[in-house]
Amino acid sequence: MRIFENIHIDWLGKRRIFYFISLSLFLIGAINVAIRGLHFGIDFKGGTEIVLEFQKPVNVSEMRNYLSNIGLGNVELKTFGSETGVLARTELQQLPHQIFPKVVATINKAVEKAIPGIAYKIVDTNATSVTYSFANPDTVNLMVAKLFAEGFQSGKVSEEPTNTEMVVRVGIAEWLKESLKTKMADNSFSVIKEDHVGPKVGNELKTNAVIAIFLSLVGILIYLAFRFKFIFAVGAVVALFHDVLITIGLYAALYGVIPGLNLEIDLTVVAAFLTLIGYSVNDTVIVFDRVRENLKIHKTMPLEELINTSVNRTMSRTILTAGTVLLAVLVLLIFGGEVLRAFSFTLFFGTITGTYSSIFIASALVLEYANRFQKKMQF
Repeated sequence: MRIFENIHIDWLGKRRIFYFISLSLFLIGAINVAIRGLHFGIDFKGGTEIVLEFQKPVNVSEMRNYLSNIGLGNVELKTFGSETGVLARTELQQLPHQIFPKVVATINKAVEKAIPGIAYKIVDTNATSVTYSFANPDTVNLMVAKLFAEGFQSGKVSEEPTNTEMVVRVGIAEWLKESLKTKMADNSFSVIKEDHVGPKVGNELKTNAVIAIFLSLVGILIYLAFRFKFIFAVGAVVALFHDVLITIGLYAALYGVIPGLNLEIDLTVVAAFLTLIGYSVNDTVIVFDRVRENLKIHKTMPLEELINTSVNRTMSRTILTAGTVLLAVLVLLIFGGEVLRAFSFTLFFGTITGTYSSIFIASALVLEYANRFQKKMQF
């Protein structure tokens, strides 16, 4: 990459153009966040999230009609990974009380079908399960195996040899299966996972995520203030805020506009933002370190020229690093599937804005400060 070693580009001479670009992107994002809002995942919003895997490709629009009036309110559906995967989400934590007996009746039929004429007794029920009692342990073992093979989440109450009780989960996934069984009889499916998050836990996670990002920025501010000068630390942290806010704005602006980018903010995205902060500040520190070296060597060189020289001399490293990261993340974005899409999207656009902000936000802020207050930068 020697092509980037001897470049002479006046980066900071064009900084006002990029101020306008940054301000425009920020306003677009802020307007979309204010009007359209951000879409949070189950981690923050609370509810139940179920992944179904079908044997054949699924028409999500048709499936949405099947589940529109089954008593679970608004059930959100979208393709998960491939054409045979479906992600179903509802804000409910457990089955409504009027549906619970219907699911229990379905389990009773499955029990009677597994061993015709079997004698059993329901000894306990709660909001999420029903417990059956049988005559002997062998019957329990056989019944657990048969019901599990039918797709029910069944298990023994205890592993004691004398155990005669079986517990069967009664949840939203079971009602979804029952509702789709007859309507999609020619396309068998199984439940891959079912996650539950309460609204209180979701709010706590949301608060903790904001605190984590804020504390990381404060920690970086303190470190860079000791490592360089306070204005350099401020420039780096402002650049990080710039990267995070613009990327968040993209979430709101692109939702429902570009197929495949209807992304929600969850804990995985928070991890991506923290990763982005670490990457972006590393890129900024590389530039600042070269600025500091040049300030010691070229004491009379104008600061704008000196920063331009520093940026030009680190450009080879910047292009190599950003390019390899973007290639890896692009592969994840395209082929990583639904689970990794939000994470890779955040890192992909965050890497671009992070590289850009190291020059036109962090370095430019140091220059603006020195020009406005007539400060001479020295180390």
